[in-house]
Amino acid sequence: MSGKTEVRVVQKPWGHETIWAVTDQYVGKVLHIKAGESLSLQYHEMKDETIHVLRGEMIYRVGDAPGAPLREVVLREGESYRNEPGHVHQMQAVTDCDLLEASTPQLDDVVRLKDRYGREGTKAP
Repeated sequence: MSGKTEVRVVQKPWGHETIWAVTDQYVGKVLHIKAGESLSLQYHEMKDETIHVLRGEMIYRVGDAPGAPLREVVLREGESYRNEPGHVHQMQAVTDCDLLEASTPQLDDVVRLKDRYGREGTKAP
């Protein structure tokens, strides 16, 4: 990986993400999640990420490990949440949401447990 990244937009079934930085130390993205849509219930084996809500309101479901009970946290504009490796999580937009995500560089480290778009059990690029 290099320190220079060409900005790219990746369409997703829940909205889209704009990847604006990929380095050996971190990845920077902006996620746009459409109201009512959600990302997979997932976890990462190595990836550590922090999200910051730029606009909107979302429900963030999180558990300490696969199979652990999930708790729901409502996040609004200006609020952040750190997701450590091994923690199960899912984001669901109540309203249209824009999120800043900063993570370690393991882009393909996604283990999907449940997904409304039929992608369970797949690793995401």
